[in-house]
Amino acid sequence: MQYSKIISVTGMGGLFELVGSKNDGAIVRSLEDKSTKFVSSRIHSFSHLESIEVYTIRENVNLVDVFAAMGKSSLALPNEKDQAAVKAYFQEVYPDMDFDRVYPSDMKKMVKWFSVLKKNDVEIKLRDEEVEEEVEEPVAEETTAEVAEEPKKATKAKKAATEDAEEPASKPAKKKAKAAEPKAEDGDAVVAEAAPKKKAAPKKKKTEE
Repeated sequence: MQYSKIISVTGMGGLFELVGSKNDGAIVRSLEDKSTKFVSSRIHSFSHLESIEVYTIRENVNLVDVFAAMGKSSLALPNEKDQAAVKAYFQEVYPDMDFDRVYPSDMKKMVKWFSVLKKNDVEIKLRDEEVEEEVEEPVAEETTAEVAEEPKKATKAKKAATEDAEEPASKPAKKKAKAAEPKAEDGDAVVAEAAPKKKAAPKKKKTEE
């Protein structure tokens, strides 16, 4: 189950896996009871967990960072219904959290969500990190292949240039000679060959003398 497909739905407790999307809503599966249902977007709003950020005394952090700190902590998860225990837990696990802007209800949700994700063996990881790992190696291979092909392309280009340079001047001459024959048969093309044919006139005068 991918973390990028996990969502929360307003008005519905717990977490859900996004199974499919429709114009007027989405099909979701509960991570707690595994039930699948259609949820209308006219009534409910959806939030991807990977897009949720948490206020801190510095810059906002992604919810993944808070979950990571919770996973590394040796403290047991508090009872989500005990507001004082939940706050004390986060003061120890993530002291940089801005407790003036993060509501107790939000901290309770984080405790519950983390527990549900762990029970479902969901790897808490942002989608961008997964894509980068998969793309790194193929890109290196493609680059190497392109570099290896460059000398071949250069060699072919040199051969083509050499062949064009070595073509004798007789080739165009042959083309002209061949082209002259059909021109005599074409009505319009004969005009271009008319001047050379008039040179035969002096020969006739010598014969008459």
